Amino acid sequence: MKTLHLLYFARLRERFGLERETVRCNDGTAAELIDRLIARGGAWREELASGRPFRIAIDHDLVAPDAPLCDGAEVAIFPPVTGG
Repeated sequence: MKTLHLLYFARLRERFGLERETVRCNDGTAAELIDRLIARGGAWREELASGRPFRIAIDHDLVAPDAPLCDGAEVAIFPPVTGG
């Protein structure tokens, strides 16, 4: 069982009503974690649905959905950032 420290930013933090949480799971990849969060339903399903823009970083590195999760990892989920 892995312990993951999840962080949510910008609109995701507002929609989920959480800035951070710690979860224990057996998920092996970032995509599996996202599927677990989608299964919560409601805003989770809406915001993390296929085609919705968001990024995932593990321990401060942007990753692809197939990136492996390690025990104790910090996983940040956030919308893409634009600047000008």
